[in-house]
This record gives sequence, C-alpha cells and structure tokens, in this order.
Amino acid sequence: MRDYSKFSAIIIGAGVSTGSAITRKFAEMGYHVCPVRRERNFSELEKLANGIKEAGYSATPFGVDARDEDAIAKLFKEVEENIAPIDVVVFNPGANVFFPIEDTTARVYKKVWEMAAFAGFLTGREAAKYMKKRGHGSIFFTGATASIRGGAGFSAFSGAKFALRSLSQSMARELGPQGIHVAHFIIDGAIDTPFIKENFPDTYALKEKDGILQPKEIAEAYWNIHVQHPSAWTQEMDLRPYMEKF
Repeated sequence: MRDYSKFSAIIIGAGVSTGSAITRKFAEMGYHVCPVRRERNFSELEKLANGIKEAGYSATPFGVDARDEDAIAKLFKEVEENIAPIDVVVFNPGANVFFPIEDTTARVYKKVWEMAAFAGFLTGREAAKYMKKRGHGSIFFTGATASIRGGAGFSAFSGAKFALRSLSQSMARELGPQGIHVAHFIIDGAIDTPFIKENFPDTYALKEKDGILQPKEIAEAYWNIHVQHPSAWTQEMDLRPYMEKF
C-alpha cells in the first residue's frame, strides 16, 4: 500500500458541501490536502483546514482564483516544491446559473465558461506537468446533469460543462497511457447543501428518504475511483439518488 502522507492533494472549489467532503476524505486517508477557493472565501477555507488539522490530519488552504493562469501556475509550484509532490487534483468549482437565453448576457456566458471550462483546462494542464514526471496521479473533474444534456435556461452552464467533459475525455486518452488517471463525475441530482435547504425545501425534504446526494458519499466515490487498479479504470461515473429520474 502506498504511503499517501508523502503526497499532496489539491481540491479546487472546496466549498461547504461536496468540495469540503472530498477534502476531508483525502486528508483522512493520509494526504496533505490543499483546499482552494477564491480569496473572498478564505475564512471558510481556514475553518475547513483548521478542522482537518484538529482531527490530526494535514491541510494548507489557498485563496486562488482558478481562472487566473499565473495564479494557478504559482499554486501548483508552491504545493509541489514546498508541501509535497502532487498526486491528486480535483476540479470542483460551482458555476450553475439560470437565465433564459435572451437574458443571458455575453458577460454571464463568458464568466460561467471561465469558471467551469477554462479554469478546468488551466488546472488540468498544470496537474499534468507535475504528474507526468512521476508517471502517476489522478485528475478528477466534477460535472453535472448539464454535462450530458442542456436544460432550458442553462445555456451558459451546459455549454461550459459540455466543454469540461470533453476536456476530461481528451486528457484521459492522452495521459492514461502515461499512468495518470483522468475521470469525470456526473453529479445528477440535488446535493445536501445550505442552498438547497433554503431555496428548495420540498426537494430537501427528500433527504429523509435518501433522496438527495450526500457529500460524504460523493467523496467516497471519488476515493474509490482514485484507488482503482489501472487494469480497470473508470473514465466517467454518474452519481444520483436512487429515486432520481434518468
């Protein structure tokens, strides 16, 4: 069994639900985790990192805008050289917005694309640079229902998520033979988050019946894909509650 404590895991988009759960899971398994969000959310990142350290694990938070090419390059260099070799990278920013097509401004469309697609490219590219030297590593991208079908009012979100999915496929074909596991996760359904609780109480009520996705269980799936034997790698996994319609 590998000694994961010798390596780091970068989680881009370590928000209050899925991202935090993934961060905690990889920390519990021994990795020095590096949760990342924009600087304006740094206080929440510190709480996450402090909780992980209080539990006896290792964490270093970073306030970085994943759309900034120089900032992402600096982040990866800092982690690789001063914390531990990068073995896992999870790209998990949220970029979900709803606008009818005639109300979708160029600014909105571009911003969503930058958050969900362009930032994913920057993240994947930097991860590949460091992992290729060792011939090992995992690069995971979080997708959504919009990754495979565009819904009414989600032109910006679905366009960006389609792009992220194709990026993951291209990278998997290029990097898989070099020992790097690239996978895309389609999260199909509501997640147990404060946003769903406050804005969609009827949907949140399904939690009592296991009818919404639990962040901790999503994190378990990410870990299980990470430790797969290379003879049977998953390139794409979709996760949904048992009662969610396909």
